[in-house]
Order: sequence, then structure tokens, then C-alpha cells
Amino acid sequence: MSVLVLQLAGPLQSWGSSSRFARRGTEASPTKSGVIGLLAAALGRARTDDVSDLAALRFGVRVDQPGTPLRDFQTAHHFVSEEKFPISERFYLADAVFVAAVEGDDSNLIEDLHRAVREPCFLPYLGRRSCPPSRPVDLSVHHELTLSQALDDEPWRAAPWYQRRRRGDAHVDLMIVEEATSADGSVDALRDQPLSFDPLHRQYALRGVRSRRWPVPNPAFSAPRSARPDHDPTSVLGSA
Repeated sequence: MSVLVLQLAGPLQSWGSSSRFARRGTEASPTKSGVIGLLAAALGRARTDDVSDLAALRFGVRVDQPGTPLRDFQTAHHFVSEEKFPISERFYLADAVFVAAVEGDDSNLIEDLHRAVREPCFLPYLGRRSCPPSRPVDLSVHHELTLSQALDDEPWRAAPWYQRRRRGDAHVDLMIVEEATSADGSVDALRDQPLSFDPLHRQYALRGVRSRRWPVPNPAFSAPRSARPDHDPTSVLGSA
């Protein structure tokens, strides 16, 4: 097994899995279809190209900094007829940071993806073209760890100001969402398994996901000072 670990951080992100008509929502964490689309673009694949090899990769994501939900309204009109389109609602996550990973048996494919995210053919974006990353997407490749182990071992990637908010905690519990099957116990379903990115015939299937929490060390941890001094300041006065 080989695992590619990615960092997804930016001012805005949007990872929709069930957007309809004028309402474009976002999930609380990156979707598999969104990340596979990012990887396919980095490789230089067209939207009509086959992505079955990428879709077969096992996917997981860790929520290092949840971000703040944000709603925006957009207007548009046809560039020829000037006909106005309905006002649409767009939902985003502001100041979020995620660690995502894909796992596969083909180490050559994982290495190809690693090179692609470092030198992408098409610039990566975080769910929508209006959401560029603010940090390098590439983190690391592992050939000796599983997807779960790679997500567990990765240092906490939240912004320093966010880590300082939790400076009283030596460890912070992070949410991890991994691909799963019914044999793994309690499993939820999400329609973000990509089948085709063809603009004329986009297709997504259901896949199983399982959530768990994992503690990571907080580099900004500061032990609280004792309210009681460890010495007697009046001892230097001597006895009467």
C-alpha cells in the first residue's frame, strides 16, 4: 500500500455533494469527488477522461481546523442575450484546514500523483475555481503506512493562531472521516464517489464513510502556571 497525504488550506473552500439548481452547498469536510478532481486536474486530464483508476483509491480526511460557514449570493446574466439568471446561494468554509489522503496498491500511480501536485498541469483549487489554496498542497508520500496510520501520524496543521486558542490542551481531538464498508460497523453514506466528470454527463455514486476521533499533540501547549508560589517571599525578612 502507498499513501499520498495532502494539505487543503485556504481563505475559502467549498465541497459540495448534493448541490441543486440555485443553491450550492458545501460539506463540512472535503469530498472524495472534489479531491479526485483536484488530482485529475494536476495530472492534466480533461473532464471527459476516464478517472476510474483515481476513483478506486481509498480516501480519508482529517479536520484540523473546521473553519466558519459562510453564505454568499451571486447574480449572473447571459453574455449574449443579457437575460438575467436567478440569484444563487453559494456556501463556503472560511479559514478551514484539512489533511486529506488517498491510498492505493499501485505505488507508481501514487508517485505520479505526488509529482503532479508539486508541478500541476492545471492549478489546484479547493472545490471551486474561486477557492485557491493558501499553502502547498503536497505534504508527503508513505509506502510503509496505511491511510489510517498516515492520517494519525501527521502533525496538527491548524494555523498558529488557532493552535494558540487551544494552548491549554496538550492534545487536541480531531475528527477523521475515512472510506468504509458495511463490515466496518456503523457506516454512513455520501454521494461523492466519482464516476464521470464529463460536464454533459456528470455521475456520482454512493460510498460508505466512517467517522472517528484521534488525539494529536498541540505544539502551542502551555502548561498553566500555579496560582500558589513555590516559595515563601517573606522568608528573606528573617524572624523578629
